[in-house]
This record gives sequence, C-alpha cells and structure tokens, in this order.
Amino acid sequence: MNESTTNLHFETGGNTVNHQQGSYLEFLIREPKVVSPKRRALVLLHGVGSNEQDLFRFADLLPDDLYVISPRAPLVFGADRYGWYHVDFSSGKPVINSQEEMEARSVILNLVDQLYEHFRLDELFLGGFSQGAIMSYTVALLNPGKITGIVALSGRLLEEIKPLIRPDRSVRSLKVFIGHGILDNMLPVNYAREAKKYLSSIGVNFSYHEYPSGHTISNELIADVSAWLNSCK
Repeated sequence: MNESTTNLHFETGGNTVNHQQGSYLEFLIREPKVVSPKRRALVLLHGVGSNEQDLFRFADLLPDDLYVISPRAPLVFGADRYGWYHVDFSSGKPVINSQEEMEARSVILNLVDQLYEHFRLDELFLGGFSQGAIMSYTVALLNPGKITGIVALSGRLLEEIKPLIRPDRSVRSLKVFIGHGILDNMLPVNYAREAKKYLSSIGVNFSYHEYPSGHTISNELIADVSAWLNSCK
C-alpha cells in the first residue's frame, strides 16, 4: 500500500492538521495510484472506541484514483481507542454529548478545508462506520457545498440536526451510499431505513443496501462502496 502515516504537520509536508490551538488531528493517507482528470478524496471516519487504522485497512479495495484519508478522532477513550463524542446507551437509546458532537463537526470541517487546499481537490466524499457514519451525515447535510457525497455504513441520522438542514439544491445534489447489516444489534437496521425515508422526503438520491450481517463491515459491502464511488465519476 502506498501510504503515508502520522505525526507531521501539513505545513511541513506531513499528515497532521491543527484543529484547535495546541492540538492536532492525525490521519493516515493512501495517495491515488492512477492519474485522474478529477482530484477526488474519500475521508473515512472511524467508529467510537476505534482508531484511524480501522477503516484504512480497506484502502486498497477502493478506487485507485482516490486519495483515501483516515483521521483519528480527537477524544481519547482508552489505549488506541478514540471517538468523536461520548454517547450514553444506559436508557436503551443512544444519548449524545451535544457539545462534543458540535465540536467534532468543526474539527472535521477544518480537515476538509485543509485537504481541499493542500491536495487541490475537485471532489471530497465523507464516509464512515457507526459514529463515523453519523458524523458524515451531519457534516455533509449541514455543509453540502463542501461535500460531494456520503458513505454511511451502519450509522444513523441524528434527529437533533434535522431542523438545521436546508433541503435546497446543494443538499439535493449530494450523492449518498447507505449500507447496513440487518442483524446489527448495536445500531439496528431501522436507523438506516429511517435515514432512507428522510433523505427521500427532502429529495436526496441515494444507493441503499442491506446485508446479512451485524455491526461490522464485510468485503461485499466494501466492493459495493467501491463500485458506487466509480459510478460517481
């Protein structure tokens, strides 16, 4: 895999971006293997309790023309365990830390802006698994002019952001891939079906897929994502 790793700052040619004064967001990157008329990137956001290595292991199964970028979430949950915000399941339903979620949006948008500038991108897709999918929905639907499309894997669309979404032409132009396991007992497939219904109601086109799996990512799912990304050229 032609990859770069972490611990340097963009200004010095490496893979860390400043998201707050004195703090940095580290990431892994696989540069394109082929030259394409469009400079496209896919940013992959990992789930809670994971890290930047998780989704990056699929990088070589994705289209060769993409920059594949996998950042590490800023909140430390344990050894090699990170997240975008804390979530409480004690009530039986996920309750998010809203302040942390809002701060995570800013962190991700800052990364997006710097990637566009640094790599002179034409298009940027934002995707992720579980909490990473949740953040992908939120950032893209609230900032559609900056994001080309969404890859939402085993995630959900936060009810809290729906009143903030403006279903205009830029939102309706988003390209969306939804993939979810029907046996998922962490975030049940009904969340994907509800997202599908909502996106349809505001005029967003999407490619929807269910799989005979749990809260996980299969090679079949990644193959479908890769084919969809190729169809978006």
